[in-house]
Amino acid sequence: MPRDQFAPVSASAQRLSVDLRVIFGRLRRRLLEVTDSDDLTPSQASVLARVGKGEAVTASGLAAVERVRPQSMATLLASLEQRGLVVRTADPTDGRRQIVGLTEDGRRRVDGGRAAQEAWLPHLMQERFTEAERQTLLEAVALLDRLTE
Repeated sequence: MPRDQFAPVSASAQRLSVDLRVIFGRLRRRLLEVTDSDDLTPSQASVLARVGKGEAVTASGLAAVERVRPQSMATLLASLEQRGLVVRTADPTDGRRQIVGLTEDGRRRVDGGRAAQEAWLPHLMQERFTEAERQTLLEAVALLDRLTE
């Protein structure tokens, strides 16, 4: 929907929108730094994580959840396959589709990255926020979750 079709918003809603995008972008970059994925682009790291979580098992499904064209996903998957992180096989029920899975190296990469993130973020929150601040953040996260419903 074009932006001019939306109803006017308050200054606080506009500011919050901008601030959240900036903060989430920074947090995402920091999480990628922690996972030691310097050799992967953010798109490659995201696809690898989605495959690891089982969010999508086909190339077309991954394209849909990543909101990219199927041709772009094919390029991303080819690069991950060349690195030995994913494997693509024909779907036994539909030869036109490809099933995407992690290789052993891909699984180690995803699991290691997840473990690093799970250790880093709670430590940082423990160090930088008081208990009261953490409770406030929990309440804010519940509100933010409503944006995704």
